[in-house]
Amino acid sequence: MHDARALIEMGAEAVRRLARRGYSLDLSELESLQSRRNQSIRSADELRAESKRVASEVQQTAKQGGDISKLKERARELKDQIREIEAGQVEVEEQLRDLLLSIPNLPDDAAPDGDSEEFAIEIRRVGTPPAFPFEPKDHVDLGEATGILDFARATKLSGPRFAVSRGAGAALERALATLFLDLHTRRHGYVEHAVPYLVTRKTMTGTGQLPKFEEDLFKTGVADRELFLIPTAEVPLTNLYADEIIPAAELPLALTAHTPCFRSEAGSYGRDTRGLIRQHQFAKVEIVQMVDPADADATLETMVGHAEACLKELGLAYRVVKLAAGDTGFSAQLTYDIEVWIPSQNTYREISSVSNFGTFQARRANIRTRGEDGKPKLVATLNGSGLPVGRTLAALLEQCQQQDGSIVLPESLVPYLGFRRISADGTPEA
Repeated sequence: MHDARALIEMGAEAVRRLARRGYSLDLSELESLQSRRNQSIRSADELRAESKRVASEVQQTAKQGGDISKLKERARELKDQIREIEAGQVEVEEQLRDLLLSIPNLPDDAAPDGDSEEFAIEIRRVGTPPAFPFEPKDHVDLGEATGILDFARATKLSGPRFAVSRGAGAALERALATLFLDLHTRRHGYVEHAVPYLVTRKTMTGTGQLPKFEEDLFKTGVADRELFLIPTAEVPLTNLYADEIIPAAELPLALTAHTPCFRSEAGSYGRDTRGLIRQHQFAKVEIVQMVDPADADATLETMVGHAEACLKELGLAYRVVKLAAGDTGFSAQLTYDIEVWIPSQNTYREISSVSNFGTFQARRANIRTRGEDGKPKLVATLNGSGLPVGRTLAALLEQCQQQDGSIVLPESLVPYLGFRRISADGTPEA
């Protein structure tokens, strides 16, 4: 969410930056709403001052035995006028808030021009995609052949875009999540949290999922209580500090959590809906940091490294790209995508997005710290996937597959699994 005054002061610069992401800012509408709001406040304040003065005159005149009928009539008129102006003020403030909530974050000028993944800039490649002396299978065929993934029974339970893992597959999912959490807590300094999976509309609004992305969210409720299933742990982790002032000495805050995530994935189709790439429910380890805004750029680079460490630990080939301004998420200023190699598709696919939100989310959620002058100021928030379990599992199965249909897993998982190989029939083997 933006400060209306800041956008107005930026003027053409705000229009230019938002245009890079395909958003057309109507400055005249914004200025009109802000002006009407300010005028309502001034008018209400003036009428309240007059109302206070008239009330005082009523008391003085009554004490002196004078006629107070006209003064009392004026007092009633003022109260009616104040109520009318206050109602108008509430209306214009709601209009202004709705407009500000709909305006995306200003993209960083470091983001390249463009509106799709085609305009992303490759930063680096790590590892060499495996070369197979056979036609590699995709993770769906591998998982079903070994029996460690069951999409048919998941569909029977819940419909399409769900999965059941069993045996070595379920153990592998648990191992991946634990490995990621261990890396982030023991090596990277994050504090693990267990958070609610159902949150309020206010919480969803704080991180920018609402109001824009309501169609992509699963919603539930009991009686008049409305709750949303979280699409990512970013939502509860960031909002833990909503409406709080974090002592400067406690920054940076580094938080992580392993949670299920729920998304409707509206508009997804084709190859992405097969298997584990785009599901309605998936598990993910999320990393979130809250820092002084001056440290946000450096923190973004550090967090990309934290997500990369998970892939390096598994020996998976991947690349890092910087997203174009028009392909950057609603709340983000700048985003790096980490894309893992998927052999069956002969390409890299996104497995993690790491973003700097600047003070955008903090303003929406009212998360502040104190500057050197002791005055409250907004923090900067950042988050990233570190990593999603399902997509990592898909990449592992495909990059680690053998000609005989077995899967040879990386050594780093053995302490968590107790085995390294999954045979062609799904049996765990040392």
